[in-house]
Amino acid sequence: MTKTIPLRSQIDDRYKWRIDKVYPHQQAWQEALSQAKQMLPEVKTYRGRLGESAQMLADFFHWEESLSQLIERVYLYAAMRQDEDNGNDEAQAMRNAAEALAVEANAQLAFVAPEILAIPPQRLETLLQEPQLQLYQRLIHDITRMREHTLSPEQEALLAGAGEMAGSFDTIYSMLTDADLEFPAVRDSHGEERPLSSGNYILCLESPDRTLRRSAYQAMYQTYGRYANTIAATFSASVKKDNFYAKSRGYQSALAASLDGDNIPTEVYHNLIKTVRSYLGSLQQYLEIRRSRLQLPQLAMYDLYVPLYPEPKLQLGWEQAKQIVTAALAPLGEDYTREFRAGIDSGWVDVYENKGKTSGAYSSGVYGTDPYILMNYQENLNGVFTLAHEGGHSMHSLYSRRHQPYAYSDYRIFVAEVASTVNENLLIEYLLKNAETKDEIHYLLNHYLEQFRTTVFRQTMFAEFELQVHQLAQQGEPLTAQSMNEIYRRLNCDYFGEAVAVDELIAREWMRIPHFYRAYYVYKYATGFCAASALALGMLDEDTAKAKANQQRYLQFLSAGSSKDPIDLLRDAGVDMATPQPIAQALELFGSMVAALSE
Repeated sequence: MTKTIPLRSQIDDRYKWRIDKVYPHQQAWQEALSQAKQMLPEVKTYRGRLGESAQMLADFFHWEESLSQLIERVYLYAAMRQDEDNGNDEAQAMRNAAEALAVEANAQLAFVAPEILAIPPQRLETLLQEPQLQLYQRLIHDITRMREHTLSPEQEALLAGAGEMAGSFDTIYSMLTDADLEFPAVRDSHGEERPLSSGNYILCLESPDRTLRRSAYQAMYQTYGRYANTIAATFSASVKKDNFYAKSRGYQSALAASLDGDNIPTEVYHNLIKTVRSYLGSLQQYLEIRRSRLQLPQLAMYDLYVPLYPEPKLQLGWEQAKQIVTAALAPLGEDYTREFRAGIDSGWVDVYENKGKTSGAYSSGVYGTDPYILMNYQENLNGVFTLAHEGGHSMHSLYSRRHQPYAYSDYRIFVAEVASTVNENLLIEYLLKNAETKDEIHYLLNHYLEQFRTTVFRQTMFAEFELQVHQLAQQGEPLTAQSMNEIYRRLNCDYFGEAVAVDELIAREWMRIPHFYRAYYVYKYATGFCAASALALGMLDEDTAKAKANQQRYLQFLSAGSSKDPIDLLRDAGVDMATPQPIAQALELFGSMVAALSE
């Protein structure tokens, strides 16, 4: 841990992403913003005329793609600028302007789906046979699939116009927790003060110093507790927004509405929860090993992240992290690793934490730009895994944008976590293979089990929380800090069992999970992890020919974008997520690794 968190200006430029590749300077961004605003009125050329001819419909799609690409690029630049430092007023204003433009564009384009649906089905099918519309057949069929949930043009425009207001809850939460909320310094067992931030909180929980772990844990949730009513009101409004949009479109629930975008049946969500719950005994067996290894009468919530074995003496500076990850990804082929390393070396990544920087990590970018990775790199194994994870997202984006036209270049969220987790699985296998001692093997097994616990068990628990909260709101029950705390604490008791003392502070943990403001997203981490486990094992097959064939199928999956439904894409790659089988298979692997750790 560093003693202080540096200002943005104190970070060396070689550790910052090359945002100038998006726009060379702010004036260029401003010109692009103005250009997009000037394009918007041209929509009048097409409104009310989409059914006139195949050529008119094709012309509209070409124009709309130009506008959308421009707006996406404008928003990307502004968002990246703000994420560099959420305290930067100028960047906040830029992002607000970009968001307002996107909302206006959505409102202006809200007529599209209703107007296409108003074309008599037989005539629409005739139009789709024209060569001008060959590219857009799948796109249009996806619109007609949503026919019963698409409103009139006026109603769609009204909903789209409310988009900026509806999206404000995430922004309010981010500004509170990333810019305004400050944590007190915490003390370790020697009485030395340490800074606490969202970025280094988990690092504190990984410390072997239990005093530091407890201090960080208490300071984190006591701080959030002081803002409990504000955060609860913000999240409650976000949940009500989800339910409102679902009801407006005729869905039975926000869950059904959310999953329908990816054409995923709700049974997939419920199967995940049911299957994971049936394996909670394996999780609790692992926690009992943890309790015994730490020689504690009972685990506290702040004892769940500390490694059970000393970290191997790996060189984990930024250069070493890049070398390790590149070597681990060798099963994906020379072309993949060469492009990955070239991108990482040429400004894809914003590496280190600075004051005001958005916490956590993500991969971003749009059609026509490099993929970009935000990190808050800490020089430990977790940081290396984060690079592998976000690098997987970025390479998925690179392959999809390269091999698909714009209309199908953006892969669906359901498969978004597959590529990232395949990379993590390959990394753990590489590290296990190159481990030199039994302690190293045990450390890596523990690390993998933690990845599994936090990605499959933890995210499924989050998924249950989301489901219960949305259902409560749908029934007209008030969502207060107390009611949501009670739900969250009860789920922790169910999942962790007797091995962990589930205290009152952990009931507030939901308050610091930003993904909850993106309805029903977190379950995809769990399903993605399970799918990735199977795909990675396939590329590591001892039979070289099988491994090569699996690699090729996987690279085709990365290149497919949204050219098929996500379940079909995974099925083509060799994993059928419409059944509980991949989830159960992954959970069986977890159980076997728990057994290996206890040896």
